[in-house]
Formats: sequence, structure tokens, C-alpha cells
Amino acid sequence: MADKTPTPHIGAKAGEIADKVIMAGDPLRAKLMAERFLENPVQYNNVRGMLGFTGTYKGKRISVQGHGMGIPSIGIYTYELYNFYGVKSIIRCGSAGAYDPSLNLGDIVLGMGSCTDSNYAAQFNLPGTFAPIADFGLLRAAADKAESMGVNYKVGNLMASDAFYGENAENWKAWQKMGVLAVEMEAPALYMNAARSGNKALCICTISDSLVHGTACSAEERQNSFTNMMEIAFSII
Repeated sequence: MADKTPTPHIGAKAGEIADKVIMAGDPLRAKLMAERFLENPVQYNNVRGMLGFTGTYKGKRISVQGHGMGIPSIGIYTYELYNFYGVKSIIRCGSAGAYDPSLNLGDIVLGMGSCTDSNYAAQFNLPGTFAPIADFGLLRAAADKAESMGVNYKVGNLMASDAFYGENAENWKAWQKMGVLAVEMEAPALYMNAARSGNKALCICTISDSLVHGTACSAEERQNSFTNMMEIAFSII
């Protein structure tokens, strides 16, 4: 793998990234996680401002990496991590908008699967429709940890859209009717890249806004809070 590193998007050399990576769309949230949870974090990436750090958490070597917004962006970073840096497990810690009326700001959704309007799966030339799903071991461990912490959480389907500002503002209601819990923008590419490379992935989201209730967190709250999902991720990876 050393002959393929650094990559065009990650400046780390082979061996500088752990085989367990926790990711966030916002590189400043990745920096926050590294500073809050890792012992002796060392920054290995600043290419395009997409910060990455490696350190230890309770004796485990873990890296934290930003991935940007949207399926194409996380698709690039997770592909390089899985295929060029030997990463075996990735957990995305992200924000999501609630479709389910029982979800409130700060609640956690564990993405068992992910629906999408993206065409990302077309590259695999499959003779049907691929269902992107999480690694069950990580999912079960995350649910057990959330249960032990006493936090409000739900396990189920996410929706990942390519459009943040969609032409039809009511489309979410169709997904809600199918039991989809919340919307984010990255999980399918993470899950598909994990499946294709034979590795593990899980998307953990904190509800930052609700399409049902019309409530929302501030940008600062999105960046600096959401510590419950972070604790879950670091504890189980």
C-alpha cells in the first residue's frame, strides 16, 4: 500500500492512520473529537483543510478524519482509507434531520440501512438494487452502549439525498411513510465502500433538526455538542 500513499486527498504516509477510524463531515468536529477523546493526537492531514488525527483512546489506536459533505466526498475519503491505508472499521458521526415524529433534537439514530436517491451504486454494475447496510457487530455494540448510557436512540433506516435544497420540499413525507427515521447525506457511500472492500462501517447520527417539528440546532451546537454519539463511537470501534 505504501506506493499509493499519500493519496491526492490524504497527506498521511502508510502506517500513520489507524485501522479504526471515526469520521465527521465537519473537519472542525473531527478536530474537536481528537482533542476531547484521543491521548497524544498527532495531525496527519490538512490537505484541503480536511483534518485528520491519530492517537489512542483507552489503549486503542484510533484515527479521526473529516470527510466533507455529500456522497461524492465521503466516497473519496472512505475509498482511500479502506483501499490504500488498510483501514478495517469506519464509524461516521454525523447530524441528521428527523422524519420520525418521536425523534427530538439531540436524539441518536443508528443507521441499520440507508435509502438514497444517489446513483453511486451504478458503478458496481449490479443486476438489481443494492441495499446498503451497517456492520451488525458495530450496530449491536452501539445499541448496547446507547442503552447503557440511557440516551434516547432509535435503530432503523436513514435516507441520504444528493440534494440539500431539493426542488420538492415535501418529498421527505414519502420516505416517512416507509418508516425512514431521518435524512443525512453520506451513509450509502460509506456502506457500499465498506461492502466492496470487505470491511466494516456504521453511521451514527444525532438529530440536529426536525422536518416534523420545525426545530433546529445552531451551527455552533452542531460543531461543539453531540458528545453522546462520539462517546458511543469511541467506545465500540
